[in-house]
Amino acid sequence: MSVPSRPKELPVSLLTDPVMIEACQVRDFGRIFRLVKARAGIYPSMIARRCDLTPSRVGEVIAGRRQLLHMDVIERISDGLRIPGYMLGLARRSWETPPSLTVTPRQPAEVPTSTVEPLADGLPGADVDSILALAAERALSPSTLDALHSSIADYWRRDDEHGGETLRPAVVGQLRYVVDLLKEQRPAPLRDGLHSIAAELARLTGWTYFDARQYNQARAYFTESLGLAKTIDDRQFMANVLACMSLQATYQDKPGDALALVTAAQDQARAAVGTTPRVLAMLAMREAFAHATLGNHGATHTAISEAHTQFGRIGASDPDPAWVAYFDEPKLIVDTGIAHGRLGEAALAEPLIADALRREHRTNHRGRAFHAFWLARTQLQRGKLDEACHTAMDALVPAAAVSSQRVAGHLREFYEQLEPFRREPAAVAFESRLREVLPRQVSGSPRP
Repeated sequence: MSVPSRPKELPVSLLTDPVMIEACQVRDFGRIFRLVKARAGIYPSMIARRCDLTPSRVGEVIAGRRQLLHMDVIERISDGLRIPGYMLGLARRSWETPPSLTVTPRQPAEVPTSTVEPLADGLPGADVDSILALAAERALSPSTLDALHSSIADYWRRDDEHGGETLRPAVVGQLRYVVDLLKEQRPAPLRDGLHSIAAELARLTGWTYFDARQYNQARAYFTESLGLAKTIDDRQFMANVLACMSLQATYQDKPGDALALVTAAQDQARAAVGTTPRVLAMLAMREAFAHATLGNHGATHTAISEAHTQFGRIGASDPDPAWVAYFDEPKLIVDTGIAHGRLGEAALAEPLIADALRREHRTNHRGRAFHAFWLARTQLQRGKLDEACHTAMDALVPAAAVSSQRVAGHLREFYEQLEPFRREPAAVAFESRLREVLPRQVSGSPRP
């Protein structure tokens, strides 16, 4: 006799049980998983599959050896187990509205003709653009490649200052342009140069999707970038792309994937001719992140030591690739602090992150906001509520200046960690400032 499959939704009796409600309020996922197993018959392997986690990670959570803090992981648990968003302090999930209650959008009312319409009417259509592109001169020279590299450097600068959301259409358009150029026969140096530029543009596109927490799209572009770099056997750049994918895996709470990817990146870097110490230092720090996410203290400290050793070998005349120039001393220090913070070593992390933050460039809005929220988290872990709220308040200005769902996720994580202190004056002041500067980030959160 076949056993009917269980419904995807959790039993109402479980969702209304005070024990389950309390576990969700404090995000005690170990207790939640145990209740789901006992009351809904959803075993750890099924929980892992539904929530896109590894079975070993679910087992660690159930055993109380690991906590789940990343917002995207919490959202996956809500969606995978069908736990209503409000129970976990999230906004209402898309699947919570029954189809019968879905409201059909009303037809927009007529609006006065705007000044944009004549402009749109005056632009050629996409088909005309294609015809003109065929007739255009497509001669290439080394100066053309230099111009394209300069554009990429400018894209990265603007991404640091403003985020990649509005930048992405221009980057994708240039990527398509370069890929189109590759369809024609070119001398080997120019063809290799185009492959290199296409690989950089694909990685930048993947990065903008990663920063927007659109991980599937990011992975697709990272994979495309990896293939383009492999075509010209640029092993250092392949290592760079694999390091990006490793960092994304840590955000997705997939430390096993993160470690495998960064190990592959290090293999590529060591096999390349002329890999510089700065590249090896950056990769060692990404390895430290993966080990820290796994909770492996010894391996994390070893990787941190390796990063500092390699950084100490950097020479002024090293032929560093342009894409690793960002990994300077403040970046080394702040990443060291973040690695310690991921291990729960707040006392080690706080002074490192604070020192790097003081030295960070003022125009790097995303980096300043991101690192300030990390500093606030470590200060909160050390019981310094007033300092943590003050640090987080300072981070709101650069956070508002940049379009980055990744920064927004860190902000929400810090905001949720303030839950036990909601009535404290420092927390009240921070929330008031947060609602003033970034009201959308807390629009779905309960008031204290």
